[in-house]
Amino acid sequence: MAKKNYPIERLGDVLDESLKRLDLAPQLEAYGIWPIWNDVVGKPVARNAQPEKIRNGTLFVKVSSPVWMQQLQFMKELLAEKLNERLRAKVVKNLFFVVGNVAVTDGESRDEWERARPPVNSETEFSEPFLEQIKDPDIRLAFKALLRGYARRGKKR
Repeated sequence: MAKKNYPIERLGDVLDESLKRLDLAPQLEAYGIWPIWNDVVGKPVARNAQPEKIRNGTLFVKVSSPVWMQQLQFMKELLAEKLNERLRAKVVKNLFFVVGNVAVTDGESRDEWERARPPVNSETEFSEPFLEQIKDPDIRLAFKALLRGYARRGKKR
């Protein structure tokens, strides 16, 4: 019986072809959010909000408190824009926030994590060190405006 010689194919080529047939490329693009999330949103936000899942262009984000949910709600278009810009694709069409337990990241202590929360007392002025931790200038400005508005609203009561 004659021995057949099968051509040797690179594993990368085989996987590429399989992914094309299964049409998994868009789903793989969407999961690119997790490695970049902390860098895009900055440390203070990352400590209090983490992506949970993505379905049909909606990114579900778990937040540590209703206060964070409310503040990030006002920034969701900006966050989606920044994530899509970084991914170089329109992956995130909407963000949906859910209150839950957010894991402390990068081995930080619970005290460090608690200090990263934005001020919620109307008497407390927003802190510059808190804002300086947010690398992206657009997100930092949006957060600063939110904190100022929150502080003004609290003083009127």
